[in-house]
Amino acid sequence: MAIPSTPPQPITPQRITDDLDRLLEVLPAGVREALQPEAAREQLLEVVLDLGRVPEARYPGRAVALGEAVVERADLEAVVQRLGSFGGDNRAGIERTLHRISAIRNRTGSIVGLTCRVGRAVFGTVAMVRDLMDSGQSLLLMGRPGVGKTTALREIARVLADDLGKRVVVIDTSNEIAGDGDIPHPAIGRARRMQVARPELQHQVMIEAVENHMPEVIVIDEIGTELEAQAARTIAERGVMLVATAHGNELANLVKNPTLSDLVGGIESVTLGDEEARRRRSQKTVLERAAEPTFPLAVEMHSRHRWLVHRDVARTVDLLLRGQLPRPQVRELDGDGRLQLSETAGPGAEAPRRPSPPAGTQFGIQPSRQAASARAVPQGTTGNGDATAAPSREAPSPALQVFCAGVSETLAEQAIRSRRLAVQLSPTVEDADAVLAVRQQLGREPQVRRSAQAAAVPILVIKADTLPQIQRGLERLLQRRQGDGSDDDIPQPAMAASGSDDDLAGLEECRLAVEQLVLPQGRPVELLPRSPRVRRLQAELAAHYQLASAEFGSGNQQRLRIFPR
Repeated sequence: MAIPSTPPQPITPQRITDDLDRLLEVLPAGVREALQPEAAREQLLEVVLDLGRVPEARYPGRAVALGEAVVERADLEAVVQRLGSFGGDNRAGIERTLHRISAIRNRTGSIVGLTCRVGRAVFGTVAMVRDLMDSGQSLLLMGRPGVGKTTALREIARVLADDLGKRVVVIDTSNEIAGDGDIPHPAIGRARRMQVARPELQHQVMIEAVENHMPEVIVIDEIGTELEAQAARTIAERGVMLVATAHGNELANLVKNPTLSDLVGGIESVTLGDEEARRRRSQKTVLERAAEPTFPLAVEMHSRHRWLVHRDVARTVDLLLRGQLPRPQVRELDGDGRLQLSETAGPGAEAPRRPSPPAGTQFGIQPSRQAASARAVPQGTTGNGDATAAPSREAPSPALQVFCAGVSETLAEQAIRSRRLAVQLSPTVEDADAVLAVRQQLGREPQVRRSAQAAAVPILVIKADTLPQIQRGLERLLQRRQGDGSDDDIPQPAMAASGSDDDLAGLEECRLAVEQLVLPQGRPVELLPRSPRVRRLQAELAAHYQLASAEFGSGNQQRLRIFPR
């Protein structure tokens, strides 16, 4: 069971500076004019200029064409002349701003495309991890591109240097943290900045910073090579605090990445003795963590307002290697800008399995579970649940927890914000009240369906990963929980997609299994339990590939196994 959430913590209101006018000055006149309205600038991520195409402005979850005239070679040359020189990583900038311009070149080296990314200094985001910086332990930030890793890194450097009085050195490989030019952007405060001549030299500059400038904190963006991972361990072993970002959406990605796994302790194969293998109930050859992590603390940035904090990376990695799910702390900003801390039962705890929903319950969520999630008996009720006072004081219904399978979390969050839906995205199937899945994704990730069936979590299948489909799906989920949806809106967990949807999902699962596992790897694959009709279609598809198949199991657990040639 989850421990009650920590009360909301006050947070400093965010303040954003972007120097957007400086970026617009270097762009073609038509693009400048299209981006003059304030509405066109809000949440602007980047401007794309490709030769022979209409310029494009990109925002979270969408792209907008800017005018009708295509980009000509003269337009690109004019932009390049207004910029500084491009480095070895094909990036340039505007002096004393945080904007980044990246070039696409043809085979002869001529520029045929530009990506003009808007750089913003956001003051106030550091409150999400302010307590972690006081610990003095090294901190690793992870997340998909565009989620705000570099923005957070910049703010952390400023707070460490100005508020905590640390000697901070920023290793700025592409001038993305402290801006272009020789004078660092004010967003990093009193932190010092060391530039890197070429990206492949970043690890050397990291070591040089420690040897020559006596820093207490080193800040690095995008650790991506084995040499950089080794340099980070060397720095940490000298007692210097590291704050860095790394390629990967979550900690599990680093564990599987042989290049960067040393950041979380490294992975090695160990052969156990017979007695130890029996005690662990495992095979004799297992994977274990090789050393202490370079970064004892890690943060998974799932969105700009939702971070998952691992306070003990060593413990988390050990759990992942044993096939158990870690239980990180969830930190997110609510609609009023307050920080919500949600603690769970502790690392490795098994997620509670929900019993099968009894007949008559809506959406597989029992009323007692909804009441328990409020963690308090509303005033005006007696101990046995009988209402005795004004109904206006009843506890509000908790937000619907939805796990996304093949659905863009960015689009889902946009749908939640735009429609003001009482929905939160769940990081795991077991903690969710429902699964929102794209039809084809269920075939690619059969474990999602298995987990949903085991936890009695219903699945709603949508046709495509588009904003209108996601909005409609979330609204149907809410209607179903409130008892307003029709009985055939959402199928039961055991059969997430019915009729033709189930046929397509089963055939897609079979095709992917054959083409990605059976044929290339030569090993048998067992598919998910299906109806007799779907099993027959799957067997026909396997025969089309000249593969043998057989049915196993009994009752509603009958399933097809496909054998290699």
